[in-house]
Order: sequence, then C-alpha cells, then structure tokens
Amino acid sequence: MRTLEAGIPELMKNKRTSWQVAVAAEAIAAAQFARCGFDVSVQYGANQPEYDLIVAQGERMLKVSVKGSQDGSWGLTQSLLAKADYQGAIDKWLKRHGSRTVFCFVQFKGVALDDLPRTYLARPSEVAQRMRETASCRGDTILYEDHTWSPRAAGAGTVERIPECWRFSIERLEALLVDA
Repeated sequence: MRTLEAGIPELMKNKRTSWQVAVAAEAIAAAQFARCGFDVSVQYGANQPEYDLIVAQGERMLKVSVKGSQDGSWGLTQSLLAKADYQGAIDKWLKRHGSRTVFCFVQFKGVALDDLPRTYLARPSEVAQRMRETASCRGDTILYEDHTWSPRAAGAGTVERIPECWRFSIERLEALLVDA
C-alpha cells in the first residue's frame, strides 16, 4: 500500500472537507456494489433516512448506510452521548437502524489516489458490539479501523481493530444477504 506522501501531488495532500469525503465514499461504495453485480439506487438530498444506497440483485436487497473517513475512524454516536454513558449512546444508535440495513465504511487514510480505499461491511448489531468492546469495554462513540490506546487513556494498552471478516468481498456480501 502506497501512502499519500509517496505518490500524490502537493495539491492532493490537503485534507478534504467532510462533505467531499462523504461524496467520495458514497461513489466508491456504489461502484464496488456495481462491480459485484448489484443494481444500485442512490438517494440524493439532505437528511437521508437511515441509508444512502439501496443495492439489489434479483429479489435480494439491502439498504446501505455509507460512512467515509480520512483519519482512521468513524464517529457514530457523539450526538447521542449524555453523562459519559457510552453504552447508552450505542443502544440509542442501534435502535435507529433496521434489520435490512448494512453499513459500508470507506477509509481514505494513507490511500494513494490511484488505489482503492479500504472498505468494510457490517450490520448495525456488529458495529454496536464492536463499539461496546472499545476502551476495555467502557465503550466509545467512535469506530476505529486500527487504534492503540495511550497509557493515560481509559482503555490503556488495548488495541481496537475492525474485524478482518468485515472487509468488502463477495463472500461478505453473500453472508449479509443470507441474514437479510
């Protein structure tokens, strides 16, 4: 994997806005599903309810919520956090998502322009479980791709990592469709 520093002109090294990251992530996700033989329907406009894409293959269908990142993590429950109750915020977040929704996480950190970003697929229940286990089971508002807690942090010494089985693949898609 080449890094941004290795192969990208100075113009591209600047951080993109959150809107630019979201647009790029949605386009990458749509392209990946299409490459896998799915029909892709994209929602446009502000305040989309629960999902960004609908992907279908014959009678099989999933709603897909796309989350992009350029820093190695995805903030998911910050707006739901009250009184440092991380587990409660995760519970509230989970209740907002239906059983036919899948998350597609797209990571641009350290990815050269001519490489595909890393992509992951997970059900809301899987994401919630991973976030519950974060910081030595204190929980967190953030889903980390790969993060080690510093000695002063609540989860000191623990490593947070997205499960390898979440990587976007035909096999992962098939597993998610069976459960849908």
